[in-house]
Amino acid sequence: MALRPHWKGYLKLSLVTCPVQMMPATSENEKVRFHTLNRQTQNRVVSHYVDAVTGKEVNDEDEVKGYQTGEHDYLILEDEELENVALESTKTIDIEVFTPRDSVDWIWLDTPYYLSPDDPVGQEAFSVIRDAMAAENMVGISRLVISRRERAVMLEPRGKGIVLWTLRYGDEVRDPQPYFERIDDETADNELMPLVQQLIKKQTQHWNPKMASDPVQNRLLDIIEAKKKLMKAPARTKAKGKNKEEPAPNNVINIMDALRKSVEAENRSGRH
Repeated sequence: MALRPHWKGYLKLSLVTCPVQMMPATSENEKVRFHTLNRQTQNRVVSHYVDAVTGKEVNDEDEVKGYQTGEHDYLILEDEELENVALESTKTIDIEVFTPRDSVDWIWLDTPYYLSPDDPVGQEAFSVIRDAMAAENMVGISRLVISRRERAVMLEPRGKGIVLWTLRYGDEVRDPQPYFERIDDETADNELMPLVQQLIKKQTQHWNPKMASDPVQNRLLDIIEAKKKLMKAPARTKAKGKNKEEPAPNNVINIMDALRKSVEAENRSGRH
């Protein structure tokens, strides 16, 4: 079954325009999700907005956005006012500027999407824009309205397509200096470095998506499957399991000894 595009519109560079579609590059559809139930009836629990003072339920038509100006003071903003500050064109990615790819630090990248041609007629224009950026090692910067929010976006050529990254807002990125300023300026010990480098080489592997697997997700699926079997099977006496706690690691006082032991252990294991 073909996935439905998240967004459809046009990619534009000067006088070159082509129809494109955008799909999320990541998905959480396979994640285990829970509903909140009433334990007594096992019916789903639904939430309602209530007035914080009167305790009465608020109808949908009476819900409105408010900006707090004081402890109990708010400025009310209507939906029409919020929509008027959005980007006028929500259907065109107009590339405004190009910048070297390595000049955009990782921390600015937010959510990735796959951008591809939406019509065979526009594939040539799409390919020209993509290949020209790749040849110059450049990325395009533009703006786009996604889910009613205007976002700065970065277009990065990737294989036959383009990856569109939404960029974080400027006030979302923190300056690292206050967090790193207490770290000493001293360089690494010349005797320690070779040991660490040896460990790195021993433990180096090619990237595999399994390295980023979610163990909690797998355990939840095991629990759910076990409960399903219990519901289908006749009543049985449940075995009492004991929680196994991993022992707390001892404090390592001598880093040189610890590194040497690690390297020796790696050599004994014969790992490559």
